[in-house]
Amino acid sequence: MPSRLRKTRKLQGHVIHRKHQKHPGGHGNAGGTHHHRISFNKYHPGYFGKQTWANAAENKTGAAPITDVALLGYYKVLGKGKLPKQPVIMKAKFFSRRAEEKIKGVCVLVLCSRKAK
Repeated sequence: MPSRLRKTRKLQGHVIHRKHQKHPGGHGNAGGTHHHRISFNKYHPGYFGKQTWANAAENKTGAAPITDVALLGYYKVLGKGKLPKQPVIMKAKFFSRRAEEKIKGVCVLVLCSRKAK
């Protein structure tokens, strides 16, 4: 095919076509500590700097972890999936019938503020 019939001939006035400019910002995470630092700080806070490790076993505060699904943006717990083997305290506005059966069957504590119908 002759070059005069190629699509890039039609696009030649539009910025980057036929100018051999490959990756002006660099590949991947290039420039993360230089010219892309502002976007790294904005969209990935905590990317720079050291963070100390915390031993999870030493930081346990209660006997059972508390899961509040309302804080995660959900209001109803459904019965699909598997439960953990350790006891868990679940907080939600609504529980499906199947979820209540599963939770009570595994001896997991449930706190719910269900409205009476």
